[in-house]
Amino acid sequence: MLNQISKSQLDSLRLWYLVQHSLSSYQQLIHFFGSAEQATTPTNLQQWSKLRLHKNHVQRAEQFQQASEQKNFQSMLDCLIQHCDFICLAEDSNYPTQLRPYADKPPILFGQGNLFNLSQPQIAIVGSRKASPHGLQISYDFAYYLAEKGFFITSGLAQGIDQAAHIAGIKHQKTIAIMATGIEQTYPAAHVQLRQQIVAEGGCVITEFLPFTKPLQHNFPRRNRIVSGLSLGVLVAEAALESGSLITAKLAAEQGKQIFAIPGHIYSEYHRGCHQLIREGATLVDHPEQIIEDLALPTQWQIQQQDIPTATASDIPEHLQTLYQQLDWVGQDLDTLASKFTMTIDELTAQLMELELLGLCLQQAGRYSRCRAATAPCFS
Repeated sequence: MLNQISKSQLDSLRLWYLVQHSLSSYQQLIHFFGSAEQATTPTNLQQWSKLRLHKNHVQRAEQFQQASEQKNFQSMLDCLIQHCDFICLAEDSNYPTQLRPYADKPPILFGQGNLFNLSQPQIAIVGSRKASPHGLQISYDFAYYLAEKGFFITSGLAQGIDQAAHIAGIKHQKTIAIMATGIEQTYPAAHVQLRQQIVAEGGCVITEFLPFTKPLQHNFPRRNRIVSGLSLGVLVAEAALESGSLITAKLAAEQGKQIFAIPGHIYSEYHRGCHQLIREGATLVDHPEQIIEDLALPTQWQIQQQDIPTATASDIPEHLQTLYQQLDWVGQDLDTLASKFTMTIDELTAQLMELELLGLCLQQAGRYSRCRAATAPCFS
């Protein structure tokens, strides 16, 4: 439960509420007025009609000062306070680094559980809702192995492949669920207990949708861009030709992510989607270790050091947290990092060295990346 909603969060929530999740309108209004705060002042709300906005947005802006609309907005805020553990804005330092490059990144994330998990190394596992017993076992086995190696398993809380992946990830306290509804709901309803387990076992559940948002069909493809965006790669464990997981794979490819697919029998309807992905260039895998090898990450995940825990927010000194949040799992050179801060190169280099000594950063070939080990330096 939230203690309170900050002023900046309130301004962003007001705008997000008025445009009803429209990314283009949200960005257009901030660009025009300069901020969410300015876009939603009583005076500027009257100016929306002069912009090329959807008529529904303009109508909501005009009616926002009415008592009924204020009551609806307050009900939404009360719901967030009751059901959220955190609200994260795109401009916050703890917003997931993986999502920052994308023009369509969600401006707000609502969540339960540990926000810090969103910045940890993740592999998405997706597939059919009506999966075969074989597919469910494969999803579980791959997720269990990858979570044991230190990766968070990210999926969509759906039935079938998603469910099996989450259950396996829970075994190592490493799973993240992305929802297509408001934070106060669980879809499907049968997964209330699974969702509670994810949070209770150190995982995380997030959504970009405001409270009272129903599981509308068009919300699920939109949800999938977050699943793939957060992840280093996407594994399609089992999919028919009409599976929605193929949409996730397509979005992941557009984001420059590597796609992995597990093959099956050539006559199996359950695997035709995976076979199609492989023909289109997805990497065929039959063992989860191949995913780790093919991602070829510079940290190599310390795979032989199973007793080394994942870093948590409390492991990072306060003055280094902003820099750590800007690091990713692939690596950035010094010039790229320097462009994100006002500190001098000497100050930046000193902080990077501190992170290296704490085992939280690795420098290879002039590129700096995160290291998942929190208690031992990740020097090779």
